[in-house]
Amino acid sequence: MIKDIQHVGSTSVFSIKAKPIIDIAVAVDDFDDILAFEKELKDNGFYYRSHAQASIRNQILLACGSAYDGTGNLQTHFIHVVLANSEDWLDYINFRDYLNCTPSAAKEYEDIKVALALDAPIDSGREKYLKGKYDFIDRTLKEAARFYGRGN
Repeated sequence: MIKDIQHVGSTSVFSIKAKPIIDIAVAVDDFDDILAFEKELKDNGFYYRSHAQASIRNQILLACGSAYDGTGNLQTHFIHVVLANSEDWLDYINFRDYLNCTPSAAKEYEDIKVALALDAPIDSGREKYLKGKYDFIDRTLKEAARFYGRGN
């Protein structure tokens, strides 16, 4: 059963530039609740990224866009399915909320993302882009958890 759905990722941070990709976090009791609808999700343009799941612990990643149906290279949506009340769920919420409450951190994140996008405008697997954000995200998640007294 789905417990909560939240807009997360850069487009949920009010004051920064972001790629036109919407990230949604979905909290569930059991991953099978989502996997049971894999065919319906695919029929509606959301593809289960099982190979990406190996690098993303404890979550299911669904992606939408022509890059996934083979007709282009556009990515429009990522749905990150995580367990309700898990550390992953808290991380998505804490990170978003902290950046929205801390303009200096949001600006730093924006600067990092812009520099990475300029440095590697075509990163088909997004590995370089994701790796370049890791240290900031890790540090900010720790700050956010302390700030909110949630998780970690």
